[in-house]
Amino acid sequence: MGLTESNNADDQQIKDRLEQLRCHFTWKLLFEDSEMPDLENRILDEMEFLDTKYNVGIHNILAYVKHLNGQNEEALECLKNAEDLIQKEQTDYLDMRSLVTWGNYAWVYYHMGRLAEAQTYLDKVENACKKFANLFCYTDCPWMDCEEGWALMKCGRKNYLRAKACFEKALEMDPDNPEFSVGYAIIIYRLDCLNRIIQNSDYAQSLHPLRQAIRLNPEDSYLKVLLALKLQDLGEEDEGEKYIDEALSSQFSQTYVFRYAAKFYRKRGNLEKALQLLKQAVRNTPASAFLHHQIGLCYRAQALQIKSAAKMQPRGQDRENVNRLLKSAIFHFKFAVDQKPTFEIAYLHLASMYGEAGNHQEAEDIFQKMLHMTPREEETLQELYLFYGRFQEFQKKSEATAIAYYLKAIKLEQPSFTRDKVITSLERLALKKFRRNPSDLETLSLLGFAYKLKGELKEALEYYERALRLAADLENSTEHGP
Repeated sequence: MGLTESNNADDQQIKDRLEQLRCHFTWKLLFEDSEMPDLENRILDEMEFLDTKYNVGIHNILAYVKHLNGQNEEALECLKNAEDLIQKEQTDYLDMRSLVTWGNYAWVYYHMGRLAEAQTYLDKVENACKKFANLFCYTDCPWMDCEEGWALMKCGRKNYLRAKACFEKALEMDPDNPEFSVGYAIIIYRLDCLNRIIQNSDYAQSLHPLRQAIRLNPEDSYLKVLLALKLQDLGEEDEGEKYIDEALSSQFSQTYVFRYAAKFYRKRGNLEKALQLLKQAVRNTPASAFLHHQIGLCYRAQALQIKSAAKMQPRGQDRENVNRLLKSAIFHFKFAVDQKPTFEIAYLHLASMYGEAGNHQEAEDIFQKMLHMTPREEETLQELYLFYGRFQEFQKKSEATAIAYYLKAIKLEQPSFTRDKVITSLERLALKKFRRNPSDLETLSLLGFAYKLKGELKEALEYYERALRLAADLENSTEHGP
């Protein structure tokens, strides 16, 4: 065998072993290239401002991101930081805690063409597994499951169900492990937020995991604000505010506490307090898409308050204030989507604000861009059709197009808050048309359909019968006409 053939054989042998590893390079983390800048910013913000004992994983995911950006030397530095943190831990299983880091080292060295170093770290992984063969096998190590869970969670919603399975597997082996408990509570909370399926009792499934994680990590202010938001969702706002107060009085993770406490106050209607906290947080993390989106939501809500007080017809100083608030909301929503191009709900809010401000072409351009994008989750499509329907109804004054998009949203049968809002919008628009013309066949049918969807069958039957009588009268008049 010649030298080149020998080198190729070594390369292939190392590659085969690398692919057997469990680390960031083999976990098939799903995120789009356009998400990379926001992902890196979120990782760096977390490293600087989230006070946690569990930072090994965040250095590993940053190493992977650095590699994807072609910065392998920086990736090695991140892995060195992860390794240093592991060495400070008080545990008998330092080698097992190092497996993911060593696996990432091996992959980075391989991509740099430094096969000897890659081989060294492959051997370290293999020797550690042999050493603990009587306690763990390589595929059944809870710390690796936990670190895979953190990595999947950090890379976005497409990975959440897999992340949940990882934390569940880790907890099966060590039910009272504080780190596993934190990861599990956070991912279940995020799934709760993502699902928003009010008909399903699992909507509250994060309540117990959050309480358990706080019991095991009593100083964790970040967990307390998440529990407060969950209690607020469930109508236990007073208890939730106690956790908010506890978190705000702590010095831990203040930037993260501010952002979620602000969300709590915004949902409670205390917009000034929410904005105060968000502005404090954004000073530390100025590139946060999440924070800019939340600030935009506050300005949007303030504009709506003024319009509602003026019966939707603000004039004079009120009109000027509304315009100023809409302009501010647009600025922050636009910043959020520029920072995170996959931030779909921020795009919808940006489009709706352009519509509110009278910039109909900008709104239409965003809506059309989203309507022609690749298929997405049903709930996101429902939101898109609802927002576009409202834009057509209120800004473009096209009731027929609005109804068409409300019906598109309803055809997606995923139960959700959004679908309920669509049904309410359809009913409201149909009633408005009915008051103008009680003898319109389409309007009567729409009202019957809306009440049927709401489960109000008596009212649905009443409007369907009126529609049938009207159709019969129209047919008779046609038959007996001149």
